[in-house]
Amino acid sequence: MRWQGAGVVLLLALAAFAGAPWDERLRLAWFDGYQALLPRQVQSMPAVIVEIDEKSLNEIGQWPWPRNETARLIDRIAAAAPAAVGLDLLWPQPDRLSPEALARTLPPSEAATRERLLALPTHDALLAAAIARAPVVLAIAGQPYPTRDTLRAPPFRILGGTSVPGLWSHEGVLTSLADIDRAAAGHGLISADLEGAVVRRLPLAASVAGTLVPGLELEMLRVATGSAAVGLEVEGGRARRVVVNGFAHPVQGDGSAWLHFSPRDARRYVSAADVMAGRVPRDRLEGKLVLVGVTGLGLLDYQTVPGGERMPGVEVRAQLLEMIFDATPLTRPGWMPGLEWLVYAAGALALVWLMPVMAPRRALALGGALIGATLALGWAGFAGMRVLFDGANPALNLALVFGALLVLSLVEARRRERTLRAEIQRQREQAARVAGELEAARRIQTGILPRPEALRADARIEVAATMTPAREVGGDLYDFFPLDRDRLFFLIGDVSGKGLPASIFMAVSKALYKSNALRGKDACADPDRVGELMTVANAEVSRENGEAMFVTLFAGILDLESGVLAYCNAGHDDPALIAAGGSFRRLAGGDGPPLCVVDDFEYRGAQVRIAPGDMICMVTDGVTEAQDPAGGLYGGARLRATQETARGQGLGAAGLMAALVSDVARFVDGAEAADDLTILALRWNGPGGGA
Repeated sequence: MRWQGAGVVLLLALAAFAGAPWDERLRLAWFDGYQALLPRQVQSMPAVIVEIDEKSLNEIGQWPWPRNETARLIDRIAAAAPAAVGLDLLWPQPDRLSPEALARTLPPSEAATRERLLALPTHDALLAAAIARAPVVLAIAGQPYPTRDTLRAPPFRILGGTSVPGLWSHEGVLTSLADIDRAAAGHGLISADLEGAVVRRLPLAASVAGTLVPGLELEMLRVATGSAAVGLEVEGGRARRVVVNGFAHPVQGDGSAWLHFSPRDARRYVSAADVMAGRVPRDRLEGKLVLVGVTGLGLLDYQTVPGGERMPGVEVRAQLLEMIFDATPLTRPGWMPGLEWLVYAAGALALVWLMPVMAPRRALALGGALIGATLALGWAGFAGMRVLFDGANPALNLALVFGALLVLSLVEARRRERTLRAEIQRQREQAARVAGELEAARRIQTGILPRPEALRADARIEVAATMTPAREVGGDLYDFFPLDRDRLFFLIGDVSGKGLPASIFMAVSKALYKSNALRGKDACADPDRVGELMTVANAEVSRENGEAMFVTLFAGILDLESGVLAYCNAGHDDPALIAAGGSFRRLAGGDGPPLCVVDDFEYRGAQVRIAPGDMICMVTDGVTEAQDPAGGLYGGARLRATQETARGQGLGAAGLMAALVSDVARFVDGAEAADDLTILALRWNGPGGGA
């Protein structure tokens, strides 16, 4: 999944570097969101806007005014001694209301009137004269095609280089009439490149027909400070900032400056009608950077700014002047895109590397933390340092990576689920086969154990036996069979371990022992030869013992006529001999190690005579080591008490066995069996079977 996630990261990076259409729109919308949440706080207002508003149109007349009226407005402004006057206006054509223009419209009969009109100064001349008397900066507009207008621009000093490629450029220029244009103290560019019909940047330095031209705002500062030239600092072949006599402002590589807007503020405005009527105090304009522009609703000079607010174009320029004057620039350094992709790459690699090994909740927390940190980094840069960091695109791409990894995780989980289901089904089928085989093994194992009913016809002996494995099959064994008419052979044993290996070893041990007993039954007529039988069995079982298992075994031969019991014990618990009168003792003697423990061990048997009615009870350690739910052991003391109680109640071999099985079941109380449980009980009724 990590390689697939890395592929998603690479595809998103390639889409962004290839200029995916949503990338720039999302970035600009995110920057607009910064400004909507945290608009610029106004510190000072060095610029005043003399607006040609609805009030001015009502008092003076419709726009455009006769240029003598505009000249009168400029004279009124100049009388207040402003630092500079920026006219966000253009007059590329002669005034149609000028006297000479009107004279040409008169019929020949009005020759006298025409002569008087022609004698009057032209409105364009009056406007040029007014402009010449004041520190006026005229607007010029860039054109996408070459023009014949004369470009007048102040000189630029390029600091740190000889040329500045990458600036906003225009093939031609649109200026006011030559006389008007020539009269101005400065000329500044008013063209702006709207991004998605929203003004976010204004050019402070641009190229027009190969000539460097300042923006209107920068030119106003040059004229206001009396500077002869504008400085443009260059770093790495790209514009870095503009400098004018104590003022400096950073620019992008294309010479534009980002705008950080404050809400519209009526304090920036004075009406042109009030200025012309003398209703504006001198100190309102004195020493100020005065911008003259149209704001009347019918004049269509409104621009959309970040946040969706509609604002007159002249106020946009006033806000840029405030930013320059207060040294509160909004910047987006050239290395910022690299940082944004570094943040994205680091977050994406963290997701790709960590998500596959994390729990779902932790993975969700990681994704949310990385996306939130990216957005917070952008906000911190804007709020704390006035730097535009695009948190939206890296965050969106991280969200896409997270979503893709989540989908891949789900796909992988489904694949694993299908694989797991198939594996579970396979294991179930295998378990069913194993269970069937174990059930068959259990039936075979229980089938090779003798049944007490086979001796029921002989009244001299009563036998009862049970074997309950801890698992499907067990390692305990018992056997009994007649050697001849008067002798009964019996044995009980416990193979080390449990389960299938122990059951196989048990079957082998039982078969070998029985075979030896039957082959040597004539020798076994002498009870002292039981030890030899155990010795032979030890040798033969050891030869078939590749897994180094061992078996404890108690074997005996009971003479049903005399009651003589010859026996040998190979590491098994001593059986209990319970007399008919109730006395209890252990059959000690004839002891040796378990089979397969000591090679070539010479076992010695023992002999005892029992009385009619005596009972022999043999058990495996599955009885004494049975555990209750708390882990307590059944133990030998409880075993003896149960045996004595059963004998005191006059129970026979079957009754004694049933009493032991029932008491052990009560003791363990449903706890899982720790070992196989086997009981073999014999009662000798005497030679005539009358006990």
